[in-house]
Amino acid sequence: MARQLEPTLPLMPKATAVWLVDNTALTFEQIAEFCGLHVLEVSGIADGEVAIGIKGLDPITGAQLTREEIARCEADPSARLRLRVSGHPEPVKRSKGARYTPVSRRQDRPDAIAWLLRHHPELSDGQIGRLVGTTKTTIQAVRDRSHWNQPNIKPVDPVSVGLCSQIELDAAVRLAHGRVERERAKTSTAEPGDTLRPASETASLQEDKAVFSDTQDTDQD
Repeated sequence: MARQLEPTLPLMPKATAVWLVDNTALTFEQIAEFCGLHVLEVSGIADGEVAIGIKGLDPITGAQLTREEIARCEADPSARLRLRVSGHPEPVKRSKGARYTPVSRRQDRPDAIAWLLRHHPELSDGQIGRLVGTTKTTIQAVRDRSHWNQPNIKPVDPVSVGLCSQIELDAAVRLAHGRVERERAKTSTAEPGDTLRPASETASLQEDKAVFSDTQDTDQD
């Protein structure tokens, strides 16, 4: 009997990448190599341009990674994730494409989007898309009030209509706040007032002050 080859990629690589982007501090390069994706694809997932509507697949519950392995690679950006190979993997619930939403609840999507845009503007379009199972086009239509059903849209908490769980919403908000704080920190370190003026400019200012002082002394004489 031929020997069965060991898997080199996780099940549902793109869904796994979505989960790793949303729930870990791994670099894009680490996630891309582990999931067999291009780094730009992973960057697109983080920016909400790729994998819109795809629900993340937890590789820990799927017995493909351990928390210790993720922590090891988070602490060392040069480290590479090692796929956990088990002779008896835990069953993994599979889903294809975007999260399925019952027909009876699909009219709730625009309402949920409006609620998220109003109460959690820090969420990216990618996060909103994954929470309620929608597309970036629909999110933008609700945002700029060009949605075909705009007159009837009323903001509704997505948790209250079953589009996502409170745990999922809280996790997304927590991650969004962290991203905003990191961006704010980067901006504050790049403020123009925090940089020193060139020596030549400083010397020129000192010369101007000296000339102005001499002029004042002459006028007083």
